[in-house]
Amino acid sequence: MDNVRVGLIGYGFSASTFHAPLLAAINGFRISAVASSKPELVKKDLPEAVVESDHTALIKRKDVDLLIITAPNEAHFPIAIEALEAGKHVIVEKPFVLTYDQGKQLIDLAYSKGVLLSVYHNRRWDNDFLTLQEIINSGKLGRVFTYEAHYDRYRREVRDRWRERGIPGAGLLYDLGAHLIDQALVLFGTPHVVTADILSQRDGAQADDYFHITLKYDRLRIILHSSMLVKEPGPHFLVHGDKGSFSKYGLDSQEETLKGGGRPGSPFYGEDQEQNYGTLVWENKSGLTVREKVPTVPGRYQDYYQGIYDSIVTGAPSPVSAEDALNVIAVIECALLSSSEQRSIPFPL
Repeated sequence: MDNVRVGLIGYGFSASTFHAPLLAAINGFRISAVASSKPELVKKDLPEAVVESDHTALIKRKDVDLLIITAPNEAHFPIAIEALEAGKHVIVEKPFVLTYDQGKQLIDLAYSKGVLLSVYHNRRWDNDFLTLQEIINSGKLGRVFTYEAHYDRYRREVRDRWRERGIPGAGLLYDLGAHLIDQALVLFGTPHVVTADILSQRDGAQADDYFHITLKYDRLRIILHSSMLVKEPGPHFLVHGDKGSFSKYGLDSQEETLKGGGRPGSPFYGEDQEQNYGTLVWENKSGLTVREKVPTVPGRYQDYYQGIYDSIVTGAPSPVSAEDALNVIAVIECALLSSSEQRSIPFPL
């Protein structure tokens, strides 16, 4: 297979900012068709792509090998079922689905059809997360006992968009929470217990706009936090081990670069500003405390799609397995139950 022919389902922010530009950065992909109600926007960016008015017509196309679902969260499951039944490879925008049972059905169906099923957890390739992985693997922190990750914003006004409406799959937990949970599971695996507080804080909010989750493992504690009412954010990552600590302010730059028209390979793509470099404080072999600024590893969102291409063409492992994404949903379900019942929930349910 020389080219993997791609169909995009939906052409909103995610498809136009992330998926289409990143696909274009990898040799071997060609966007054949897009399902969208706004053909003028598609044609502006992808003049050679066919525009279908609905996803079913796109799924039936014979010139599409891989379908990428960027529809609202509630639509992920039914569209993915339809696409897998048609024998297509499928990528689902995060969050994977709304429930564990839905995700298990999709995994079983993909296996029976012999096709790829993956979830776009792109923040595994954030520059700060790649840096943190290197630091943990270096051993300079020793054994990690506390890991804290924040994804905070300042938006006092509730916006009229599906992510903030009172519908299934809306709210911060399924949105930013899915990113934070996935990163934590990549580093430490699944927890033993989940404790969570999830609520709506802003006036007029219909969906959750605050969460505070603790994942418990033996003596390790992971704290995942997000709020829409943080005027001055603290560290994005704060990690403590028995030999050292690491703190990192600021967020990965790739989203802003892509929104501004930058692409992988362009100057400074994925790089961090020096003032946002993380701080590592650790104890060396002589017992002396060392304090140093750590240059941030450049971010590489394009690696996800290189991995997808390799998976389809050569059978290499998926860069994000559906099983990994299903564990994220399992944690979300535990968090929702914990918050509603005000108790800690053993994992898995």
